[in-house]
Amino acid sequence: MKKVSLLFTILALMFVSSSVFAQFTQSQMVAEWQRAKIYTKAYLDAMPEDGYSFKPTPEIRSFAQQMLHLSDANYIFAAVASDKPNPVGETLAAHNVNEKTVSPTKEATTKAVMDSYDFVISTLQNMTPDQLQQTTKFGKHELTRSGLFAKVFEHQTHQRGQTTIYLRLKGVTPPAELLF
Repeated sequence: MKKVSLLFTILALMFVSSSVFAQFTQSQMVAEWQRAKIYTKAYLDAMPEDGYSFKPTPEIRSFAQQMLHLSDANYIFAAVASDKPNPVGETLAAHNVNEKTVSPTKEATTKAVMDSYDFVISTLQNMTPDQLQQTTKFGKHELTRSGLFAKVFEHQTHQRGQTTIYLRLKGVTPPAELLF
């Protein structure tokens, strides 16, 4: 029973967190994405070059693949949310384009990831508040455009957070939390 209660609490907090982000003003959303970009860059900088190909276990992504997966999602979600063309691929079928095509070096991975944040930030800055409240479809889901930006924010946070263990296993202290 305790496990069910804990699971319900975690799911409720996740829902509230993503719903709260969707209620941010446009300028608050942009500021959060700018902060997230800085925080992700600190992770990319912390990993030594030889750690970019590191996989904690053989069946999971390398550090570079994890970060490039984050960048692919940033592009896909922001393109759908804004109806702008995705610079790295046309549709949801373009999933994992960067992960499959960008060289998994520190320099190339960092550039691809930072470019994806720039795309999200500039896309958000160029939308009107009315556009952000319009509904759109993402696969079988219908939600507001700001809600879709909230979902991809949650995704990038999750993916970056997973790389903490990669850093620790390489003997690197992860960057300090950057809440503000």
